Amino acid sequence: MPNMSPKKMPMPVQEPDIRNKNFEEVALGYTPEMAVEEATRCLNCKNKPCVSGCPVGVKIPEFIQLVAAGDFEGAYQKITETNGLPGVCGRVCPQESQCESKCVRGIKGESVGIGRLERFVADYHMANDPGNLEKAESNGHKVAVVGSGPAGLSCAGELAKRGYEVTIFEAFHVPGGVLSYGIPEFRLPKKIVKNEIEGLKKLGVSVMTNMVIGKVLSIDELIDDMGFEAVFIGSGAGLPRFMNIEGEGLIGVYSANEYLTRINLMKAYKEGYDTPIMRCKAAAVVGGGNVAMDAARCAKRMGTEKVYIVYRRSEEEMPARLEEVHHAKEEGIEFLTLNNPTRILGDADGRVNGMECIKMELGEPDESGRRSPVAIPGSEYILDVDAVIMAIGTSPNPLIRTTTQGVEANKRGCLIVDEQMCTTREGVYAGGDAVTGAATVILAMGAGKTAADSIDKYIKSK
Repeated sequence: MPNMSPKKMPMPVQEPDIRNKNFEEVALGYTPEMAVEEATRCLNCKNKPCVSGCPVGVKIPEFIQLVAAGDFEGAYQKITETNGLPGVCGRVCPQESQCESKCVRGIKGESVGIGRLERFVADYHMANDPGNLEKAESNGHKVAVVGSGPAGLSCAGELAKRGYEVTIFEAFHVPGGVLSYGIPEFRLPKKIVKNEIEGLKKLGVSVMTNMVIGKVLSIDELIDDMGFEAVFIGSGAGLPRFMNIEGEGLIGVYSANEYLTRINLMKAYKEGYDTPIMRCKAAAVVGGGNVAMDAARCAKRMGTEKVYIVYRRSEEEMPARLEEVHHAKEEGIEFLTLNNPTRILGDADGRVNGMECIKMELGEPDESGRRSPVAIPGSEYILDVDAVIMAIGTSPNPLIRTTTQGVEANKRGCLIVDEQMCTTREGVYAGGDAVTGAATVILAMGAGKTAADSIDKYIKSK
């Protein structure tokens, strides 16, 4: 008999007043007993609606039934038939708006904790890894992957399983892309990312770091001089956006990308690392997405006394995951919704010493369907801060498209691809944030999988 409890098995977490002072993982994970109990809530529906909500098509009811039976390694193998990064996805995917939103248990209660079970299975495998990954027999074909974020890793893994000799070219000194530089340790421990990448290496994938494609090598050189028969561009969207308001050049103004990179990749939070980063008393994080939540929660952990989220719409319009907003509030982050910066103030030394904001109200819906924020005249006030972190979005770096013949982009700087993820140049494919702009990890992985299928067909047809 299924477990008909209307609520998910609660996830154990660190207490807010403890975790907001450390960078250890917030969620502690299920025990085997908790995982089995949660798995028995799955009804194993005939039509499997949850699968339709997964961008990579994980066989969700099948893996959950294996968990319920106590076959945790079997569940891991079932997930990895379609998802090469379960340890990552179980932690950072927005399951509540994807697979779990389709779960029929959510009609009269809470959906099955699909993400929590995926995380448990991945962690169990990592702790008990039998080390049975084997490199596929080479098919004699070479493919280059630019970028080692979720899109690139997904594409590389799919191709390696089919016998392709895959080389990943990563611009940073550490692979992982946004998984390494963008998502904090307390949400995604870097040992998880490292473990997933080591798995790809066992499949035969080569990873070359400090390789800025467009500078060190061009796409043309990869194809014409190095013999790669196809190239996948998964270089992400790491170019930060700013508001173009007065004071953005002051000392103490960061893009969220820079701030998070200094903390996550360059370990500014650890003693013994000489990473320059400002230790401030009060910080304003501008934006309402997951990146804004990450930056605000990092600032709190770096010892900032007052941390504000400044967002021009209401909380209901925030694109951040509900869980991240909930955790941020628990940790003492203050939310100033329906507020928008108008200028940043500086002292005589060129340092931030305040930010002027104006109060907003919601007007008519815009093209996205969200109600447009409208400024309330005369409602300006000064927020007392000495640091400002802009988390209002990113766009793809133009380096690759401006150094590669035949690869076109749209007005937003995103690469143009067809349904097969092929760019406007034959043999060059792209996916993830380089195509969509900043989006989710799982959508990038789905694009990488689609591109791998297309590259396989392209090379076999030559």
